[in-house]
Amino acid sequence: MNNANNKRIMAIDYGDARTGVAVSDESATLVGDAWVVHATRMHCLVDKITSEAIARGVALIVIGYPKNMDGTIGPRAEKSEQLSQQLRQSSNIETVLWDERLTTMQAGRILTITGKRGIKRKNTIDAIAASLILEGYISAHRRMPEQP
Repeated sequence: MNNANNKRIMAIDYGDARTGVAVSDESATLVGDAWVVHATRMHCLVDKITSEAIARGVALIVIGYPKNMDGTIGPRAEKSEQLSQQLRQSSNIETVLWDERLTTMQAGRILTITGKRGIKRKNTIDAIAASLILEGYISAHRRMPEQP
């Protein structure tokens, strides 16, 4: 991640019906906007995310990679791999898979603490999970020295 270019990072928490999306600020140091995209077909989701990524000047898309707790790859992780590949082809933007184990549980805890229930919770949890993925990616890369 090269912050010198002031390019945004987008994070995706992929779901079958609702997908959380979060985008960083221009310096790629803070989570900016977060929202949910409603799409059940992957090609529709790819089109929506590609449009947003291009419009917002996104240089990198980080896709939550839900490995099993033992580190193995299951059906959800395979779907994330497929989404990554399709987004890369559609947008010509670099994509990265990022281990997201427990982010949805963390998002659920945040919503419980804030008292969100029912429909509001369903419409918010994926956006919060995407924000947590983005925050984790940014934090991990802030600690790592730049590679030559």
